Amino acid sequence: MAIGAKDKIDVLLVKKYQGLKVDNPVIQTSMVDPSKMLDAMNDFAMVQMNTLNLQKQLKSTCIKAIALNIQYRKSRNVAAK
Repeated sequence: MAIGAKDKIDVLLVKKYQGLKVDNPVIQTSMVDPSKMLDAMNDFAMVQMNTLNLQKQLKSTCIKAIALNIQYRKSRNVAAK
């Protein structure tokens, strides 16, 4: 891939804008304190982890409760031909 103007319009645009300087503003202060942001992210992660652990425990408890109440019945065996 070649870099540069390929047609007449591109050449004219390059000539027009080659001498212009771009004003890149520098943000002096952050809008959000980094330590507060990290604390919030940590809190969110802890809530998610606790939710997953609670879900696992609830699933395990439900499986145990269902397993204790299972009643097996003998079914009639169909005689082989």
